[in-house]
Amino acid sequence: MTGLVLTACGIVAVCDHTPLPAHAPTVGIGDLPAYSPPPRPVAGAVAPPAAAVRVAPPTRLRIPCIGVDSALTELQIQEDGHLGTPQDPEVAGWWSRGPAPGGDGTAVIVGHVDSRTGPAVFTGLQALRPGDRIEVNSADGSTISFTVEALRSYGKDQFPDDEVFGDTAGPSLRLITCGGSYDRRLHTYPANLVVFATPTLPGAAQQQPFA
Repeated sequence: MTGLVLTACGIVAVCDHTPLPAHAPTVGIGDLPAYSPPPRPVAGAVAPPAAAVRVAPPTRLRIPCIGVDSALTELQIQEDGHLGTPQDPEVAGWWSRGPAPGGDGTAVIVGHVDSRTGPAVFTGLQALRPGDRIEVNSADGSTISFTVEALRSYGKDQFPDDEVFGDTAGPSLRLITCGGSYDRRLHTYPANLVVFATPTLPGAAQQQPFA
């Protein structure tokens, strides 16, 4: 399996594609540190069906500790089945056919690590640590706060689609960029860096449904 496409990573670098499943299986974050899965239901208990909560589409991403303050452009899955990337290296993009940040499931935001002219929007992403805050502004004027749970680097041939893109029991967020040392011979990065984050409580409970 190959890594998510991030064009303009480096002078002429292009990271290869990772397919983004249109209907990802329901999986958890797995063995990532500092992640507490929701409690399992009691055997035999019948839980009432949960109503889907719609939230407004995101408009801006802020990561205060690394100085990220970016508008968000919409990204679509391309004809080849892979997620596109932002045309502007200074702007992050979100998978607009997937969950919006704060809604049930896995929201995906990607950005370039660098460009032909220098650092890009996610240049400092590798400096994040568990506990750091990520803020997403939404079209309805609300702000959703996420807390970094873990960072993972995956080789392009070992990218775990289900773990990264699979649905979670509640809202979650993934930030993705190129990772590893730039290969000047191949003009590419060997890996992808993925930041796993979950809503900061009680912020998730304060998020208002989007009518």
